[in-house]
Amino acid sequence: MASTAERYGWAMVMALLLALAIPWFLWSVDRLVWGLPLWLWWHVGWMLAASVVFWAFSRRAWGIWIVDAGGETA
Repeated sequence: MASTAERYGWAMVMALLLALAIPWFLWSVDRLVWGLPLWLWWHVGWMLAASVVFWAFSRRAWGIWIVDAGGETA
């Protein structure tokens, strides 16, 4: 089971992913990279990062805030 520090660490990682989901800082950028807008590449990278984080979360901390240490649902 995850420690309290690990629980808050995962919460911060998820909050960071949510904060970076919309590239508001790229809204006025019209630069193309390999024929696609830069903001689209941002989404591709964000989706890869979110996939890796979710994979690690599912392996390491699945059940945080749902199942307590005794295995009972919260």
